[in-house]
Amino acid sequence: MDFRIADTFTDSLARLTPDEQKSVKQTAFDLQMNPMTPGMSFHPLKKSRDKNFHSIRINDDIRLIVHKTETSFLLCFVDHHDKAYAWAERRKLEVHPKTGAAQLVEMRERVEEIVIPRYVDGPAETPKAKPALFANLADDKLLSYGVPPDWLEEVKRANEDTLLEIAERLPSEASEALLELATGNEPQTAPVAPKGADPFAHPDAMRRFRVMADIDELKAALDFPWDKWTVFLHPAQRQLVERDYSGPARVSGSAGTGKTIVALHRAVHLAKRSPESRTLLATFSDTLANALHDRLRRLLATEPRLAERMEVGALNAVAERLYAQQFGKAKIANAAELRPIIASALAESPEVKMPASFLASEWWEIVDANQLSTWEAYRDVKRLGRKTRLSEKARQELWAVFERVNRELAKQGWITRAGMFAALAARFKSTGRAPFDFVVIDEAQDITPSQLAFVATIAGAKPDGLFFAGDLGQRIFQLPFSWKALGVDIRGRSRTLTVNYRTTHQIRQKADRLLGPEVSDVDGNAESRKGTVSVFNGPEPDIRRLKNIGAERDDVAAWLKDMQAQGVAPHEMGVIVRSDAELARASAAVEASGLPWRLLDASSASAHGKVSVATMHLAKGLEFRSVAVMACDDDIVPLQARIDDIADEADLAEVYATERHLLYVAITRARDHLLITSGGPASEFLDDLE
Repeated sequence: MDFRIADTFTDSLARLTPDEQKSVKQTAFDLQMNPMTPGMSFHPLKKSRDKNFHSIRINDDIRLIVHKTETSFLLCFVDHHDKAYAWAERRKLEVHPKTGAAQLVEMRERVEEIVIPRYVDGPAETPKAKPALFANLADDKLLSYGVPPDWLEEVKRANEDTLLEIAERLPSEASEALLELATGNEPQTAPVAPKGADPFAHPDAMRRFRVMADIDELKAALDFPWDKWTVFLHPAQRQLVERDYSGPARVSGSAGTGKTIVALHRAVHLAKRSPESRTLLATFSDTLANALHDRLRRLLATEPRLAERMEVGALNAVAERLYAQQFGKAKIANAAELRPIIASALAESPEVKMPASFLASEWWEIVDANQLSTWEAYRDVKRLGRKTRLSEKARQELWAVFERVNRELAKQGWITRAGMFAALAARFKSTGRAPFDFVVIDEAQDITPSQLAFVATIAGAKPDGLFFAGDLGQRIFQLPFSWKALGVDIRGRSRTLTVNYRTTHQIRQKADRLLGPEVSDVDGNAESRKGTVSVFNGPEPDIRRLKNIGAERDDVAAWLKDMQAQGVAPHEMGVIVRSDAELARASAAVEASGLPWRLLDASSASAHGKVSVATMHLAKGLEFRSVAVMACDDDIVPLQARIDDIADEADLAEVYATERHLLYVAITRARDHLLITSGGPASEFLDDLE
């Protein structure tokens, strides 16, 4: 007998208290061992349209809804008695007549409209009905998208006011297709299963139902109900994960479309496919690497030997480990060490009139990033992302300074991170022995030129060697540069995800106003935000312009308490600000709310039972049910200090672009509820949001 769990079960389990969850899990384990366990009482649901639904008593109030046949056993839903019964009475498990996919279908309620006569003087005003969006679509077409037959009539009556409400009640493949149609796109029809095929093996069914092979796999699934998309893959995601690529490939998509999950599953797929291989799954920060490691542990809970052949880490940390193996521990130079060296070199070049701040950024972003060691290399390099134009004479004068800087760093035994990656690439190229067979990079929009050149050297020449996941709209650390020039050409192997699982339609719509409808990289690869749809609805984001910092503190504190009253747990809340200077404002608001909280730094993660307080940079990769983005004042977002540091007005556009990306990142950390506040004159970006 096949033992399965549904995503509706993992969702409902997560809403119970820890003690209630523990009892449900024990019952699930008992059922996995023996669905006919003595003492396990199955109660048929008399009011249910599906006679295979039964309830199991967990305690005096909690009921588990299961679907039981002679060949299969499915955990469907769990809740308090009345809610659990009401859920089952409104649903049935059926096989779609067109696609052959197993679906849990909600029964459409038939409501007869009762017309109450109005006795008024003069003609009554009749509101103008909005046009039905899908009235002209044939039934067969709607069925090909996975719309259940019982819902055809309701779908054909849907207009822009009712669409989201209807979409929430349909199977995911149907709701996604309708939302794509409503936004002017042509969705793909659902695959049709061969006659007699297992309806649970259909790609659409596989994202909501999963067979539990043994007790360990069930335990792994039940231990992490919040993270269901680590287990359940959308068919479009699965296709990208399992596809063979002739060269480097990239998956993109706006925040919440599941890029990280695709990267995670892709790394596992590659490791499984080649039993003797080594796979690297990497990102740009320790915090995100830790989150990836946790997710991988959950995914491979029953396959520990596979995990042994995979390394997860921040690219810089991975490089430091490899460098120590090959050359000894690196003495890494940072901006603080470089500052006096540049000042000294500049003092020896009176002909150079550029400020030291310009020289420092030019050195880091052009000379060091590209590992330039000769005048000819600097003369010919394309200074992408640098707006200030330099004549050949000006470059020659600057090179005299940079040459002194390079000599001084070498004299003191310093090496930069870019130099470390370059040295490793040269070593592995000369030996022909790479530390990894496959490399998967998450948050690839912030990869540096030296990091890209390194991974291209060790894995770029082989099919399926390199796989990237990222969003150009979330680039907050790195200037744009040409991947193709470094030997990484993704043209023809770049795909965009368009289904948003994390953020409500309302929040996503607001966030997208900060960015253009399309973002392109230097090589001309475009990432479009057109056609992106959110699979669930929610309240409108709240934008509040407060009179002063004190009023903002009190307002955010009251909002946090209201979120708690609505059932949002403290660890499901985040308070985010632009930079360290505003953290005091955020912590004061959380203190005033009376909720426990934790300040996140580069090495810490959110803690159970505590509100997370973080800067926009550190919030990257995190997600919360409710987010307050504070201190969106006119001198903070965009940050006035960055604008004041601009040596050339031409650099202003790049500063504004990255500041928009930062606010976009902060806003899209929210799943259901979003509050954006200012404590004085508000940021001009709030005008765009409104």
